[in-house]
Amino acid sequence: MNNYESVFILNPVLSDQQIKETVSKFEDFLTSKGAKMVSKEDWGLKKLAYEIQNKKSGFYHLFQFEAPGDIISAYETEFRRDERVMRFLTVSLDKHALSWAERRREKLKSKSN
Repeated sequence: MNNYESVFILNPVLSDQQIKETVSKFEDFLTSKGAKMVSKEDWGLKKLAYEIQNKKSGFYHLFQFEAPGDIISAYETEFRRDERVMRFLTVSLDKHALSWAERRREKLKSKSN
């Protein structure tokens, strides 16, 4: 199992219910293929650096997960097929990125407490 991190931007005109359904769809896809979710983060509505599909903002979400490498292609195909997703990026994490992600999560937990 490899470690991955995936960030995706959803269309800003979606309702809260549509956003939850979309995030749930991608999480269910991963878990159905044998992936283990490490963390999920909702970064909320953010301004984009440049317009995408004539939109100036989008809802950002981050997944960190462990999965077999052969499902990533199918996972990214699902992103391409979904019109609610404006952009996505999935990267493989090495040991340094894993430790950095863990420190970042701990920092976020300490801020929220």
